[in-house]
Amino acid sequence: MNASNQHTILFGIPKLPARYATVVMPLLLSILMTCIVSLISTFKSIGMSPQFTSKWLGAWGISWLIAFPVLLLVLPVVRKATAALVRPA
Repeated sequence: MNASNQHTILFGIPKLPARYATVVMPLLLSILMTCIVSLISTFKSIGMSPQFTSKWLGAWGISWLIAFPVLLLVLPVVRKATAALVRPA
């Protein structure tokens, strides 16, 4: 990777400054986790029915709206608990 690509994400879009990592990490984590959990839960509940996609997307949206702010609130507590349980490198 050359030097000009290290500062961009895709198509010349610049990377965010490091100070945004505290928001970007829970954002990505909440998107992925709610996607997977709602997909499994919806599939278990209604199976592969014609309404599966709309039901799943609705469940995903609601669960993400709850999960993202919760992650922002609890992540500092989880970091402290992890530091109490794990030796430093």
